[in-house]
Amino acid sequence: MIQRLFDIVEQQSNLAPNAIMLAAKENGSWRTYSSREVWETACYLAGGLLQVGITNHTLEPEQQEKIAILSPNRPEWMIADIGVQLTGAVLTPVYPTISPNELVYVLNEAGVQIVFVANADIYARFKDAFKEVPTLKNVFSFDKVPGVTHWCELTEKKLQPDKLVIDRISKDTLATIIYTSGTTGNPKGVMLTHNNIVSNVQDSMPAFSFATKEGRALSFLPLNHIFERMVTYVYLQSGVAIYYAENMDTIGLNLKEVKPMVFTTVPRLLEKVYERIMNTAMELTGIKRLLFFWALDLGKRYDNSVPGNPWYRLQLWLANKIIFNKWREALGGNVKAIVVGSAACQERLLRIFTAANVIIMEGYGLTETSPVVSVNRYESENRKIGTIGTLIDNVEVRIAEDGEILCKGPNVTIGYYKHPELTAAAMEGGWFHTGDIGAWVDGKFLKITDRKKEIFKTSGGKYVAPQAVENKMKESIFIEQMMVVGDARKFVSALIVPSFNQLRKHLRDNFANITVPENNAELIKLPEVVAQMQKQIDKYNPLFSHPEQVKKFALLPSEWTIDTGELTPSLKIKRKVILQKYTKQIEQMYAD
Repeated sequence: MIQRLFDIVEQQSNLAPNAIMLAAKENGSWRTYSSREVWETACYLAGGLLQVGITNHTLEPEQQEKIAILSPNRPEWMIADIGVQLTGAVLTPVYPTISPNELVYVLNEAGVQIVFVANADIYARFKDAFKEVPTLKNVFSFDKVPGVTHWCELTEKKLQPDKLVIDRISKDTLATIIYTSGTTGNPKGVMLTHNNIVSNVQDSMPAFSFATKEGRALSFLPLNHIFERMVTYVYLQSGVAIYYAENMDTIGLNLKEVKPMVFTTVPRLLEKVYERIMNTAMELTGIKRLLFFWALDLGKRYDNSVPGNPWYRLQLWLANKIIFNKWREALGGNVKAIVVGSAACQERLLRIFTAANVIIMEGYGLTETSPVVSVNRYESENRKIGTIGTLIDNVEVRIAEDGEILCKGPNVTIGYYKHPELTAAAMEGGWFHTGDIGAWVDGKFLKITDRKKEIFKTSGGKYVAPQAVENKMKESIFIEQMMVVGDARKFVSALIVPSFNQLRKHLRDNFANITVPENNAELIKLPEVVAQMQKQIDKYNPLFSHPEQVKKFALLPSEWTIDTGELTPSLKIKRKVILQKYTKQIEQMYAD
């Protein structure tokens, strides 16, 4: 019976020892790891960790040893996860782009004793930070790094963990502490037990009814987030082989190589795929261009709950044969579903991709809920565009009087590490308070309308939910990123990162007498550019009430990224950071 996360891996090792479990590129070729190899290596790693001092005399969360990973996705990441679990220690994964100061905070609060780093670059970035963590005893590397102990020194002795050590690990044992991105202050350590995550794996399995043992998944969302990590265990239990993308820039190539049946992503990356498709389409001429936009129009009208008349269905069938088939080929030709989470996905993208026979399963959850609360299913009857699906098994949700979504179930965290006051506030009344505002649709589909903390009030006393405005306006091909502002202001305005490629094409196509600048800062100052962006705002504003309409906007010359600090590792915008960074531009909009 599966009660602990590592039970899933052991089970697969016994059922299909030679099946591919994990794979990654090494020296330009795919190197595969069988179920048996993954399990045996994890056991050897556990034995090595126990030898170097991981004792875990008690399995009380505060006393369990903490082990951190600083690494992008790779097979060693998952093997380390399993190996750490087998010792009874607690994995504390950290995203490699975190700032050294934040890392020091996390490692010190968790009391981390061992760190695994991926490579020389990551070690060089954080080696000085490690010196500020008095509990840290050992640093191991996955790649060979001068001056750092290679992780093979833990596995090569082939020591097995004592069965007594493993047997005392129960479903209620703390498995991991995941630090949230800290967009509103210091990161908070979310404690998740084996039961929290295992229950979420088992209760999410029915949503992956399409998964087969011959299938492959491509993994590129960070494993240090519970979304990708939990789904990884769904893949493992389903017998789906997991191939790790080389990096974010090679996803397109890796999709064609791996030909996955499924992958997870966030809306921002799906938007970028669509933008690339549209950029290619803009170069088409003649009949090819006409056919592309004919198919696109059919996709925009798609609704799985309303099949349409026979003429529409015939046209869509033809569009899939001659246009959308190329989209599927670009995704490897074998994708059955894409699971999307982390933020709201544009309805336009949901309609178009699903019309192209690439089913988008948009779901909802939080780190504190391990993470899945609800998901749109592969089967059409349990999928509704514009919602985040039906609840998974054994999870309860109720909507509070103020509209906040409250959750209860075996997947809900046992609390925030070393912060009982935060735990008590989040679990008031025995329900986890998500901070999201939502409602029921058709009695069974959950819909998110906004973040409770992001809704603001104008100086006129009108409430505005910024996500709804942003998501709709981002449907414009000219708007790349957008953040609505207006808290305690007399009207709503917006910071916009435009699609620079689309703007340049617009200028070249419509203004032959203009020299199009290559510099983005110069580009956004052109009157023709400002007019085109105003046209986009004017197009969407009538869809909202008067207080919600964007009255002014400021164009920004650079895309918001993780590295420049405006996005979290899961590609959500950090509103507080953006407000501070662009104070001057915001004040100028309200200067008149």
